[in-house]
Amino acid sequence: MDNNKILLGALIFIVMVVGSNFVMYAIARGATRKGQGGGMLETFAKALNANQTQKPDEMSELRRTLEGLEGKKDKQDGDIE
Repeated sequence: MDNNKILLGALIFIVMVVGSNFVMYAIARGATRKGQGGGMLETFAKALNANQTQKPDEMSELRRTLEGLEGKKDKQDGDIE
């Protein structure tokens, strides 16, 4: 009876190791396909970049600042003429 439990435990352990290796292989293969994300390095860069929503906010803030500066420049040019 003890041999059966040991064999069953060993079989479950082997299935878990093989199954986890298969899952990791599938994840790595999916990350390296070029059709979807452009490659493995771009996929990792996107995964590491946590603040993707911050970039558009920064660009809109920069745009507003430039529009404000251009508005001040236009007012100064209008005063001189």
